[in-house]
Amino acid sequence: MGELRKTVIVDGYIDDPAALGVPPYISPIVRAAAGAAIDAGHEVVYITADMLRHGREIPDADLVAVISGNTVPGKYLRSMPMSPKELMHLAHSIGSYSILGGSSCNTPASRFFDEVSEKDIAARIFDILSCGEGEERYRTLDEWNRWMVLGASIVKQHQDHPRPLIAEIETYRGCHRYASGGCSYCIEPLKGRPLMRSPKDILEEAAELKRNGIVNVRVGGQTCIISYGTEDDSGVPRPNPDAVGELFYGLRDLGFEVLHVDNANPAVMSEYPEETENILRILTECCTPGNVLALGMESADINVIEANNLNATPERTIDAIRMINRIGSPRGENGMPLLLPGINIIAGLDGETSGTYEKNLEFLRKVKDEGLILRRINIRQVLPVRREFNVRINEKRFRKHKETIREEIDREMLKRVVPYGTVLRNVLMELSDGGTTFGRQIGSYPLLVGISYPLEIGKYYNITITDWGYRSVTGVESPFNVNTASMAALSALPGIGKKRAAAIIKSRPFKDLDEFSSALDDPSVSEPLKDFLTF
Repeated sequence: MGELRKTVIVDGYIDDPAALGVPPYISPIVRAAAGAAIDAGHEVVYITADMLRHGREIPDADLVAVISGNTVPGKYLRSMPMSPKELMHLAHSIGSYSILGGSSCNTPASRFFDEVSEKDIAARIFDILSCGEGEERYRTLDEWNRWMVLGASIVKQHQDHPRPLIAEIETYRGCHRYASGGCSYCIEPLKGRPLMRSPKDILEEAAELKRNGIVNVRVGGQTCIISYGTEDDSGVPRPNPDAVGELFYGLRDLGFEVLHVDNANPAVMSEYPEETENILRILTECCTPGNVLALGMESADINVIEANNLNATPERTIDAIRMINRIGSPRGENGMPLLLPGINIIAGLDGETSGTYEKNLEFLRKVKDEGLILRRINIRQVLPVRREFNVRINEKRFRKHKETIREEIDREMLKRVVPYGTVLRNVLMELSDGGTTFGRQIGSYPLLVGISYPLEIGKYYNITITDWGYRSVTGVESPFNVNTASMAALSALPGIGKKRAAAIIKSRPFKDLDEFSSALDDPSVSEPLKDFLTF
């Protein structure tokens, strides 16, 4: 290929279980790829899918690396991973030597790239640029740490830099359950014994990100943050609170605006409650509120658990949920609880029957009936990333199962997460649709907040919660000044509506709540509003 000097990294966005990269996230995979190219002596140009959508062209380069994948598709608010059609168009338009990485390697467009890298595109880029040959491999630990520091500077080229951009930071690869093969659907156990990055190396990366303007980070990309730093080779390792503390106290001292985490294995938490509770206290002390620990139960059906070698039984999972609730439920300064559990449920695994859905629902009912809180219930169909699954999913029954959980469980959980009158601070307005403005706080799995009147997109607001849906909440600005609010804003107040809003506008200004109440046809309507109205 001759001497190479410029590499273009095209970020088609990654949305995989161990790598979030859809805005406002920037994936560690693209930063490692950039670091590998820089390590090989290259200038790096970083271009995102949204830049291409807005007319940005790919410059001449010696290598164009496209990173894209969507193995856990979600609902996106203002951006989404590159579609198969977009990827196909891009593949045909690249004039340079090209390589594709991420789960998009399994799409038809992959045929039109010069190479695909299904293992580690950063390592492959380095080998191409260094010697022009070599087989697929994983990066070494030294390469990993070096490339994450070298690649940190590309964050400044992202359209969301510095805010609301969130940089995902990885702690280790592989799975402690590798010897048994791990969960049947997951590829992490195939990477072998966990390759653990030290707190010192992770903190060096975090400090470099901070120097490059990053203010929000999530420590993700691991199968279990509770198991970070342990050398225990058993499938259910004893946690190492000292290692977790060294890492998170160091991250806290860097002063990020948002510091969140990702997955945890409920079996580890249940088996070692003392060490786990120490770690949960570290996380609540060091991380910012609104933090979510996603628990991988996957199924409450013991037959499915055994057939797929899953992490944990329902009993162990509810142990973990209780611990997180006990330690993490106090409310933080942004209005959200400090730390809450999420739960993952997968349909279509081996051993599933028509009774599996009912067992999942029974488990969630038990959580609800105990008064516990779940921040997020993620229900998805299994994807054949590791192997094919022969269970035929009844789509109608699956949709009904999800709907039942949304109606029976999710709305009640949202009421517990943010009761009426809770003020969520620093909600970024991201999208306007049909007169409703939608926004989210910055962080892991933030609540979707709908405001049924126009607010400025790209601006941060404090929002008082007034109602709950199945997947989102509704609110109004805080403070809410009835003397200056628009007709649409007044109509959005609970119990007001258009007719009363018109009467309010006709009668204002008001000097206090009593005057406001007297202007209403039913003064009792003002009672639920008294704590968040201003005059």
